[in-house]
Amino acid sequence: MTKARLEAFSDGVVAILITIMVLELKVPHSAELEALGALTPVFLAYVLSFVNIGIYWNNHHHLLHAATHVSGGVLWANLHLLFWLSLMPFFTAWMGENHFQALPTAAYGVVLLFSAIAYMILARALINAQGKGGQLDQAIGRDLKGKLPLLLYGLAVPAAFVQTWIAYGLYITVALMWLIPDRRIEAQLSGPRPHGPGGRAPPE
Repeated sequence: MTKARLEAFSDGVVAILITIMVLELKVPHSAELEALGALTPVFLAYVLSFVNIGIYWNNHHHLLHAATHVSGGVLWANLHLLFWLSLMPFFTAWMGENHFQALPTAAYGVVLLFSAIAYMILARALINAQGKGGQLDQAIGRDLKGKLPLLLYGLAVPAAFVQTWIAYGLYITVALMWLIPDRRIEAQLSGPRPHGPGGRAPPE
């Protein structure tokens, strides 16, 4: 499978997930403003998940753009990430319909946690496929930015049973951290590209 086909497949899955989530915003049967107010928890849950999925889509694009080819391990790592992201519509709906109660909020955090772990696994699989010392390896480095969300999500899950607003504060903090595409990869891509045999740049 080519890198382009992997990216196209992933884009299609992400588009379906967003479509599923927006369909949970049921049209009110009343024309009164109060009817829209009743949808506020569902809408807020949708916004949070839309931003999170958008962040993964954006950074997934940058990750693959920095790679020259994919391997079998990369394909499975990518499917692993898509599996966890595919659970987001269900837990988003559960959380919104139950007005951000503790258990749905904690379960949502578990999905975010394992999605972040899956993204790190995908990044490492891509690095291994390109070879150590390549652009992607240099860009990601020790990946402290990627490891910090694991800590924050790990704290948010038990915090949801104490005060749900603490968990949501942590979820939003991580989203704000990653709202701008990974500058480490952008810096590598904007710098001089290594040349292969014959002085030609390697294919994208």
